[in-house]
Amino acid sequence: MGTTPTGLFPAPGSKAELEEGTVLSPRFGPDGLITCVTTDATTGEILMVAHMNAAALAKTLETGEAWYWSRSRGELWHKGATSGQIQTVTEMRVDCDQDALLMKVQVAGDGGCCHTGRRSCFYRRIETSGDGPRLVID
Repeated sequence: MGTTPTGLFPAPGSKAELEEGTVLSPRFGPDGLITCVTTDATTGEILMVAHMNAAALAKTLETGEAWYWSRSRGELWHKGATSGQIQTVTEMRVDCDQDALLMKVQVAGDGGCCHTGRRSCFYRRIETSGDGPRLVID
């Protein structure tokens, strides 16, 4: 088994190794990213969905704090570095074929995670009616 292009993680092996093995070998997409769903460690509330490249995942594992890849800025992003909303990872999971991550975190500062100032990025509900779908803010 080789390594990923970055050399930080082993390249994905066979289907059996991915699904039943004990080696973390994340399957980054063609853009070099893997999706990460982040939840509150205590309540289970979904706080945000972001992306990591190999460097962000390695930094997260090394520091115990959430690092992401900002697609809009094109750079590593230490969540909370400027806002004080540092996310301390209490648990990290990988899905069955190692192409998505789940992080459970404790959030420092005011507890917010969304750049709009809200606790969660999922603050709008989609409702449908005869006029079509619309967004409702909770």
